[in-house]
Formats: sequence, structure tokens, C-alpha cells
Amino acid sequence: MAANTNVMEETYKRVKSILISQPKPERSPYYELEKKYDLQIDWRPFIHVEGVEVKEFRKQRVRPDEFTAVIFTAKNAVDHFFRICEDMRITMPQDTKYFCLTEAIANYLQKFIIYRKRKVSVGKRHIQDLSNALKKNKDEKFLLPCSNLGAKGVSSYLTEMELNWQDAMMYKTVSSDLSDLSDVTYDILVFFSPLGITSLYENFPEFMQKDTRLAVFGSSTTKAVEEHGLNVNIRVQPPEVPSMTKALEIYLKQSNPDIS
Repeated sequence: MAANTNVMEETYKRVKSILISQPKPERSPYYELEKKYDLQIDWRPFIHVEGVEVKEFRKQRVRPDEFTAVIFTAKNAVDHFFRICEDMRITMPQDTKYFCLTEAIANYLQKFIIYRKRKVSVGKRHIQDLSNALKKNKDEKFLLPCSNLGAKGVSSYLTEMELNWQDAMMYKTVSSDLSDLSDVTYDILVFFSPLGITSLYENFPEFMQKDTRLAVFGSSTTKAVEEHGLNVNIRVQPPEVPSMTKALEIYLKQSNPDIS
């Protein structure tokens, strides 16, 4: 990673390479930017998910089959919940109820259970979407599988509703090993979460910005960047700039005008 004691002021210096701190997708509008502006766009997840080992999980003194309902906030939660059950040789009762924050999570759940609408409640995006379903099942004992980051918004809401619930850490979000990038430089680094910035500094404690431009998504990511004394050069600002690809293209029209 490039290092220097000076952080560049906002300019539109020509862009030749971009590193996006996420896994490479099969299809993406970024590929159109790559061709249009003659760029090299690389993909590298700065963070990844690891499952909690059963030995570590047992220390929480939680048995999934002692709960009558499970709340899933992500596909990772589904994966690691049933992995833990399998490793502990636990079969969840057929009448267990499941509450999924989104339809995508509910559809994913079908890989693991016999899907019946009467035992699966689905929200649109937020835990509040499940309010009526949770009230109708307020006598259930709820388990909330989560990561080491927890699920603060969901936890607060369940407590506010005075439900009988408990969370259980079943997986962790951790920094990836980026040591092979130590001598590699990019014109733009793209970040989508504060954890990406954490990973950057865990891998490269001496990182300083130099001419590298930073593109960020979200206020919490912006805050993490600024707390390290770095400049945000490109940012997503809904509704005018609704996506990272849009934010990058606006910048690239200035930095690479002869191509656009």
C-alpha cells in the first residue's frame, strides 16, 4: 500500500487503478466503468466471516433447541446457526418458529428446513417490520444468532417489546490478511464499512494517504476514515449520488476526461 507523510488535497489526477474492498461479483456495473474509462479494477475483501467453533460456542451455555423461535438477520446467521446445530448433534423441533428480516433470508432458510408459511415470518428490511408477528408470538422464547459485532438495533427493539430473548454469537467478522498487497499501489481505494478501514490499519499500521484517493459509502465509514486523519475524495450522497458506481463515474469524468 502506498505511504507518505502528506495527504493530498482534492484534485482530479488521472485514475488508472481502483481497488474495491469486496468480493468480486459475477455481474456488476463496475465492469462498464472499467471498460469505459480504461481502468484496472481489482476486487479484494478486506474482511471475512469465520464460524465460532463449537467448543467456544458451548462457553455461552446456549442450546438452540431450548428456544421455540429464532430470529435471523442475515444469511450468515442462517448458515452458522444450522452449522452449530449439526456440530452439536441438535435437530430443531418441527414446530420451531423463524423470523427473517428479509424475503431473501427467508428464501435462503428453505435450504435448511421444511418451509411452512405459518412458522416463518418475513419482514421487508428492519426488525420493526416484524412487529405484528412478534406481538402475536410474544410467549415464545427467542434466540438471536449474531456475530461478534452483535445486532444492536434488533436487540434494543426486542428488549423494548419485552420479549423473552437471548442472543448467541455464532460467527465473527474479522480482518482479512492483505500482506500480499504491501508493495501494491492503487489510485482509488473503495470502502463500504468502518471494518474495512480497521482492516486497512491492522494490515498496514503505517498507512498514509499520499496520492491515493478514498471512495466511501455511508456516514459511519466516513467517520472512520476521518478519525485516521485521511481525506474522503469520493462519497455516495443520496439521492443525488445514490450509488458508489455513480460517485466514481462523476469523479472519473473529471479525472479521465479524454476517455469519457
